[in-house]
Amino acid sequence: MKNGKIIAPRMQYCSRCTYPAVSATPITFDKNGVCSGCRVHMEQDTVDWDERRTLFETDIVEQYKGTNGANYDCVIPVSGGKDSFWQIHLIKVVYGMRPLLVTYGENNHTPVGMRNIQRMRDTFDCDHVHFTPSIRILKKLNKIGFVKMGDPDMQAHLGIMTYPIAVAAKYEIPLIIWGEHGFMNLGGMHSYSDMVEWTAKFRREHAQHGWDWDDFVDEDEGISERDLLWAKYPSDALIEKLDIRGIYISNYFGWRQDVHTALMVEKYGFELNEMPFDRTYARDSNLNNIHDNGVHDYMKFVKWGYGRVTDHVSRDIRNGNMTREEGIALMQQYEDVVPGDLTRWLDYVGMDRTTFNKIADTYRDPRVWVKNEYGHWIKDNIWDHN
Repeated sequence: MKNGKIIAPRMQYCSRCTYPAVSATPITFDKNGVCSGCRVHMEQDTVDWDERRTLFETDIVEQYKGTNGANYDCVIPVSGGKDSFWQIHLIKVVYGMRPLLVTYGENNHTPVGMRNIQRMRDTFDCDHVHFTPSIRILKKLNKIGFVKMGDPDMQAHLGIMTYPIAVAAKYEIPLIIWGEHGFMNLGGMHSYSDMVEWTAKFRREHAQHGWDWDDFVDEDEGISERDLLWAKYPSDALIEKLDIRGIYISNYFGWRQDVHTALMVEKYGFELNEMPFDRTYARDSNLNNIHDNGVHDYMKFVKWGYGRVTDHVSRDIRNGNMTREEGIALMQQYEDVVPGDLTRWLDYVGMDRTTFNKIADTYRDPRVWVKNEYGHWIKDNIWDHN
């Protein structure tokens, strides 16, 4: 409190991009106030990418390509987005490997997302497993994820981080090729020198924030273990027996989403959204779910005080496509917008707006939010620092 007024907790923001200290991915700052995500991104300027490319060709391509003519060379988890296109382009077109594409479907694809998935199938001529749980179950999982975990898309994290590995185990495919390590790309969890690979520990503790399939079993909602067979992660014993390995191709080729997007648009006709979403200016990301850039992202803002526009701004600042001042102006424009898809989502799960707001407020991080003397939620904004 200051001069009789309640003030929000002071937040540290990266001096180079715009990430806050309290975020969905762990963030640290150096003595100059630059965040760990920026520092790791800048490592790409010092990596010998020719050496990494050679390593990929000897350690991955030579080892896994065509080793068993009766099987696939690898699994590529795909959503049908720009990064999926780039991964398939690299693995299938450039290196001639035979991937099995695996998609966890969430039942709420945008029209452009659906067109891109079909374009992906038509373009790359790959076998594609597209799995979608029962729609009745999906609706209940959306509701449980929101009420119990503060994230209506937690079922999607679970599916994306589980089903491709289950498919690899079922078909005894020893290699899974992911794009970038999200926590490394955004927050700098690992260095490019670490050459980090996929682990069950990362899946459970970070990507799923400690939650797993059994947390969705709910008698009141009518969800049993049998409804979640697809969400069970293969045992350690089975993964070790099959020697399944998950790699991130960003460790071998770097990660420049702006470059990927431009190339995929030019080469394969990848389609961007016609207009910006309610909560971000970007038109190239998260096209696989109507609510990903909407309700899901709004809950990110409610919890931590920032949303996808901060992710996109920080990405574009790091890539040299935007100044920090321009990014802050976009954050001020989009950050607190209540998305138009909220009404659709409430109808989808059978919830009223009052209940939604009451539950959402329970997830506000006290390091970010406080109620002022008028009962309104307030936080420390980056644009108030400048």
